[in-house]
Amino acid sequence: MHRAIVPLAAFVIGLVGIAGAAWFTLVPPQQEAVASVGGPFSLVDQDGRPTTERAFAGATHLVFFGFTHCPEICPTTLQQVSDVLAALGEKGKGVKVAFITVDPERDRPADLKAYLASFDPRIVGLTGTPEQVAAAVKGYRAYSRKVPTKDGDYTMEHTALVYVMDGKNRFLGALNLMRPADQSAAELAKRL
Repeated sequence: MHRAIVPLAAFVIGLVGIAGAAWFTLVPPQQEAVASVGGPFSLVDQDGRPTTERAFAGATHLVFFGFTHCPEICPTTLQQVSDVLAALGEKGKGVKVAFITVDPERDRPADLKAYLASFDPRIVGLTGTPEQVAAAVKGYRAYSRKVPTKDGDYTMEHTALVYVMDGKNRFLGALNLMRPADQSAAELAKRL
């Protein structure tokens, strides 16, 4: 009986080996997983022109959500992004940046245009109806919320992430701005 087990075990091991080889040969490889961040949007740019995500396709680009009444985070981040674009030099010539407002009630195209005049001209301001903006925020898995202030006004809480998107509008990661601009530029240059 012991002699029958050895050939049977060898047969089973051989069968498993053949099945494994067949599996790897016949089953197509999995596609690289792509995070479902981003997607279609329909907004208006700072010059009042209808703009979709297709305006940014074709090259690596950045997306940042914010608002013009932001006291600190937005202007700081936009200046950091401007510094990174400058540090990229000629290599970053085709990089575009979408600055999508989370405050469409106050941020009309003219407001965005005036606000962004202080930053790199490749940063394009985008706004729309509250529903259009909410759809863009949701598509990027971002966050925004209106928060009343003591003086009867309001501010906006929002995601302060700078999204790096590829030429097909797929999410590549977040741009790390917590270091000198030349280092952030070197990281971004690897994705251009």
